[in-house]
Amino acid sequence: MNQKNTYGLNSCFMDLKDPIELFKIWMSEAEKREINDPNALSLATSNKNNEPSVRMVLLKGLSQKGFVFYTNLNSPKSQDLKNNPKAAMCFHWKSLQRQIRIFGKINQVSDKEADIYFNSRHYESRIGAWSSNQSQAMNERNEFVKKIEEYKNKYKEGENLPRPKHWSGWCLNPESIEFWLGDKYRIHERLKYIRFLNNWKKEILYP
Repeated sequence: MNQKNTYGLNSCFMDLKDPIELFKIWMSEAEKREINDPNALSLATSNKNNEPSVRMVLLKGLSQKGFVFYTNLNSPKSQDLKNNPKAAMCFHWKSLQRQIRIFGKINQVSDKEADIYFNSRHYESRIGAWSSNQSQAMNERNEFVKKIEEYKNKYKEGENLPRPKHWSGWCLNPESIEFWLGDKYRIHERLKYIRFLNNWKKEILYP
């Protein structure tokens, strides 16, 4: 028989006051068992017409301030966030039968933080950030290939390659975080944290 926490849920939910700490524990387990990209998440935004959009991005930073990902600031998702700085994230780890949903307000990271992460990326990835007009139409793939070669000629590997001004990060400061554990017959277990001032309130949900 599985051990339970004080809410009668599986012990993997633990009894922590801070959902960020529980997220770190679940992410650590996912990193051991997920085959590809345990830090992949679906990011949902909506534009000024309240039309929703969702896509996959990678979590690249985590702190008490929130969950960070990086992208082109001219991309559709960035335009959405400039118009409506509310967003939702969803992590799903099939190998663990676990899911985490996060909702909150988005803020752009500092230039210093963006510079540090950009400089940690592989040379080819940094060149790609310069070369791509993300989500804009092109006549043929070779247009992009030519732009990559142009920037490689401009910025040689091993030389200083500055971060493009149109490339930075977004940080989602969570207002709610829900942890989900799958079970047979769809008798799933759910624990939701809701931010109240500087504290977190917990509640369990029906599946």
